Amino acid sequence: MYPDLKLFIGGKWRSTETDMPVVNPATEEEIARLPRASVSDLDDALDAAVKGFRVWSQTSPRERADTILRAAALIRDRQEDIAQSITLEHGKPLAQARLEVIRGAEFFEWDAGEAMRSYGRIIPAAPGHKFAVHHQPVGVVAAFSPWNFPMSQPARKIAGALASGCSVILKAAEETPAGALHIVRAFEDAGLPAGVLNLVFGTPAEISGHLIPQDPVRLVAFTGSTTVGRHLTTLAAQNDTRVLMELGGHAPVIVCEDTDVHTAAVSSAVRKMRNAGQVCTSPTRFFAHESIFEDYAAAFATRAKATVVGDGRQDRVEMGPTANARRIPALAELVDDAVAKGGTLVTGGARLGNTGYFFEPTVLMNVPDTARIMQEEPFGPVAVINPVASLGEAIEQANAVPYGLAGYAFTNRADYIDRLVDEVEVGNLSINTLEASMPETPFGGVKSSGYGREGGTEGLENYMTVKNVWHSARIV
Repeated sequence: MYPDLKLFIGGKWRSTETDMPVVNPATEEEIARLPRASVSDLDDALDAAVKGFRVWSQTSPRERADTILRAAALIRDRQEDIAQSITLEHGKPLAQARLEVIRGAEFFEWDAGEAMRSYGRIIPAAPGHKFAVHHQPVGVVAAFSPWNFPMSQPARKIAGALASGCSVILKAAEETPAGALHIVRAFEDAGLPAGVLNLVFGTPAEISGHLIPQDPVRLVAFTGSTTVGRHLTTLAAQNDTRVLMELGGHAPVIVCEDTDVHTAAVSSAVRKMRNAGQVCTSPTRFFAHESIFEDYAAAFATRAKATVVGDGRQDRVEMGPTANARRIPALAELVDDAVAKGGTLVTGGARLGNTGYFFEPTVLMNVPDTARIMQEEPFGPVAVINPVASLGEAIEQANAVPYGLAGYAFTNRADYIDRLVDEVEVGNLSINTLEASMPETPFGGVKSSGYGREGGTEGLENYMTVKNVWHSARIV
């Protein structure tokens, strides 16, 4: 069920002299060998992308859209094979992997439509003069996708780039390479011209350090940690290269006193444990009004403790392992620090079992601001629930971190909603739902959570330049 892993450069699959293991995090067994790109491979990918851009940028928007839609249809047809690969390499439950495949297809379908709507405009001018604004593809895109969503994360970047007329060199995550490989296969079978989409793997710092300074690379699109994103932004700035950065988060959830406490708590606990908490928009810091705090925390902890953890290929499993062995001590340290600072461990807090990188669904209460977890994104199945005396205090706590990717709230009061919309510092605010984005909505952060937006009508703007044309009917 797991594909033979190769690089894809200039329309051809290739192996390499060196490789690295791909490990199933649920069993710790090696499931494949991943090719590691050399400098020569990267140079070939760059040359191919330059040639591919010349072709693709001159392809009509309708033809680009048709190709993208053919690939999306193939992805939907191959849903089960792709999902099985994702579960093997990532560990997430198979049902969630299947949904991820469909979500990736939806990104392609939305951006295919947007390819037909990258409108310019005519600006009124004096007689004999015309002002016209044109949107044109920026050029070669160096894209870097993370391991937590092996298929939908690379899909987001590829979709926007290809719909805009750009070519792409994608460096997908080494821990979870199959999702990106399945995308490339679909586009190859859909008839995408050679060089338009290239796929490489290897040592992340070596690939970014070599590709980003190259003159043909005109945009760096990255999803990952704030630390790495700042480093890549610095590399890009040295060559005046644009960036699209979706960086870290530490999402707050404000639970107001007027909400349905039990329903909000159960839905919060379920969403917190999705993908083992390894989501940049994962709800983590819960601020519940003091009048409902005890009931909310109890219902949350009960549902969190009941989470079925195991190998994602098994029936009824709701949460799989964390990504790698490093995550276990990192999460344990955050929990231990919170308890040492005066927080209460309600449930979980330790590794689960001896095989696989499983960590117990964990709930902490009454954690002080001095604890590391109040400032550091755990990126794991750990939730913090604290009481607040008012909406104002909740908003202050929500904004008390340098991140601003996603935020959530439960309330039915119109005045509360107005304050939340105006005052919570995030790029994506969800009220009475824990969904953060859809293909048709713009997604991105503020503060240290990044720059630019993916999805929605705004998504293609990152991949295009704006050219103003002033045409005079005679020489003046």
